[in-house]
Amino acid sequence: MNLKSLKVFTLVMEEGSLAGASARLNLSPSAASRLLTLLEEEFDIQLFHRDKKRLIPTSDGEQFYPEAVRILSQIEDIPTMVGRIKTQTALPMRIICHTRVVNGLVLPAMKRLATEQPDLRMRLDIHPRRGLARRTMNGLFDICVSALPLPVEGVEPRVLASTRLHVALKRGHPLATCGKLSFHDLLDEPYIALDQSTVLRRFVDQELARQGLTMTIAHEVSAGAAAYRLVEMGLGFTLADPIALDPELAGRVALVPLAPSVRIEFGCIMENAGRPHAAAAAFEAVMKQVCEERLHLQGGNEG
Repeated sequence: MNLKSLKVFTLVMEEGSLAGASARLNLSPSAASRLLTLLEEEFDIQLFHRDKKRLIPTSDGEQFYPEAVRILSQIEDIPTMVGRIKTQTALPMRIICHTRVVNGLVLPAMKRLATEQPDLRMRLDIHPRRGLARRTMNGLFDICVSALPLPVEGVEPRVLASTRLHVALKRGHPLATCGKLSFHDLLDEPYIALDQSTVLRRFVDQELARQGLTMTIAHEVSAGAAAYRLVEMGLGFTLADPIALDPELAGRVALVPLAPSVRIEFGCIMENAGRPHAAAAAFEAVMKQVCEERLHLQGGNEG
């Protein structure tokens, strides 16, 4: 099997085009196309439908993708493994996480664990939800952290915390001093929404549908961190929680509980072929501490 052909296939899946894949490999599109054809011919499988200049994954291609990623990841990990054998140094703990939990949970936990275990090395890979699912499927991580539900099926997460959804408003906003807010209270306010690929947006849309309401979106972003910054700038409100909100914004963005309550959970899974990293359990414990502290700072608003 030609590994370069396999690499072309995975990059076409990730980039969404042959041009993007060939650029990343410094190949001409025609050379990348030939390698893709060789892979299909070698295994007598059609990985893509050809629609003019577009490549649309077939169902076989979708099923083949996670296995191809797993194979390439294992091969790419060989130099690290050999280096560890030669030097007898401990591998870093590999953390992969959803973009939403980086600033409020994962980075503070890394800082705390590094203080407790100064010799521990950590490697952090941050991905949007779809990318996190792909990285999780290849199995080459020690701990994966995400808002729940996880972007993969058949895996039971270890719950870190459960919190209610809040309305995030700029400090000083007339509604920021309310004890709680409903969607009815917000209908005339500019709504900064996360895009439809996010779990939080799905929860919000389900609750709006349940109440028979529609909110006009003033601005839409793909990451919570961007939404919180826009709130800080006074461009409107968004939906957030005490764990995901960037800690440095706590003094400039107010969180008011949403009523009726909508719960958000955070969790993690551990991997590495049944042999968890020695520090993985300690990292899980530290993340729970961070979650508890963030929720405690919010006081009685978690009821």
